[in-house]
Amino acid sequence: MRGEFFITTPLDLASMYPLEYRDVDKKLRYIYLLSAFLLLFVCSKVQSQWLDDPVLDQRVMHGIDKLYNYEFDRADSDFTDVIRLRPDHPAGYFFRAMVQWERIISNFDDESQDDKLYQMLDAVIDMCEKRLDEHPNDVTSMFFNGGAVGFRGRLRANRGKWLGAANDGMVALPLVRKAYELEPNNYDILLGIGIYNYYASVVPDRYPFVKPAMIFFPSGDRKKGLEQLRQAAQNAKYAKVEAMYFLMQNYFVYEKDYANALELARKLHTKYPNNSMFHCYIGRCLVSTGYLGEAKDIFADIDKRCFKKQLGYDTYDAREASYYLGKFDFMAGRFDEALKYLYRSDELSRKTDKEEPSGFMSLGNLLIGMIYDAQGKRQDAIQQYKKVLAMKEYEDSHKESKKYLEKPYARN
Repeated sequence: MRGEFFITTPLDLASMYPLEYRDVDKKLRYIYLLSAFLLLFVCSKVQSQWLDDPVLDQRVMHGIDKLYNYEFDRADSDFTDVIRLRPDHPAGYFFRAMVQWERIISNFDDESQDDKLYQMLDAVIDMCEKRLDEHPNDVTSMFFNGGAVGFRGRLRANRGKWLGAANDGMVALPLVRKAYELEPNNYDILLGIGIYNYYASVVPDRYPFVKPAMIFFPSGDRKKGLEQLRQAAQNAKYAKVEAMYFLMQNYFVYEKDYANALELARKLHTKYPNNSMFHCYIGRCLVSTGYLGEAKDIFADIDKRCFKKQLGYDTYDAREASYYLGKFDFMAGRFDEALKYLYRSDELSRKTDKEEPSGFMSLGNLLIGMIYDAQGKRQDAIQQYKKVLAMKEYEDSHKESKKYLEKPYARN
């Protein structure tokens, strides 16, 4: 599931991932949310400089760039070559599993590729455990083992397998912590530490019911975590892009620092123009910083790529683009054009909203009602406002609907 965003601001982090805890038993909520941010700690594609062959090292770097640019077949070829040349090293196997992970993320509703990823991750885990049996302080094996366990848990959590996800989080955490103790000056590993510090501080504040369980885990430090993410974004080798992504996301979602988020989004999209996630973040940041003209161009481009079914641009991206394009036309008074986009966003929301109506559906229907009022279609407008009131409230959707039920919306 892709991110859910308001007209100008995002939903909270829990709505940005394909993870839901609203319908989970209350006891499992503690396990789920704790495992969620523990998995963020271990699930970053963070690797240290542990390939001693510069040619292979460069091949890995090229493969990572292709992976982030959604050139999956070419990335897979690079990592397959690494495996062929170094069959005893876990790097090639792990990165090839990451290609499979990105394929799943690019079409998340399709679960047919899950088993293949589980098999690939299990192969990495088996290799690393055998190496650790022979060399207990092998940082390379600790790290790739922790990463593979973490991604396995992340997929399990995404698919609602809460207990398995929690168990993987608990297994992976000590592996990566020990790797950091042995390599404390490694900026790639620092990303994982920064993520943990940040979310271990932020998540309990956002979700107070987690706080009692935090006594079993190290304390977080929001400020320190953010600085560690900045250092990783500037200095990491393999994890540089991932660090930039987490930093951009945290600036946008929690820090409300849209200017810095926009700067990072531009850099990422410029380097990886086929990555739909980075592309969408530019549009969101532009909306939040008030650059609506440029935001419209960005979402129009996203909409075209969705229509062409470009790899990575899915129904969630199309829904978001349609909503914003409809919003922009509404603001410009182009009501007929706005309705076309908003109708489509609503239709796509009915396909993507698995549990309950999203912010796109609620706020989109509110805008439709306002357009109907502006067009003199009062009864249709009333029906829309009542529909919005039956949905979960986003921003002031209920307040606005009640206001326009009492007095029709009139464009100034």
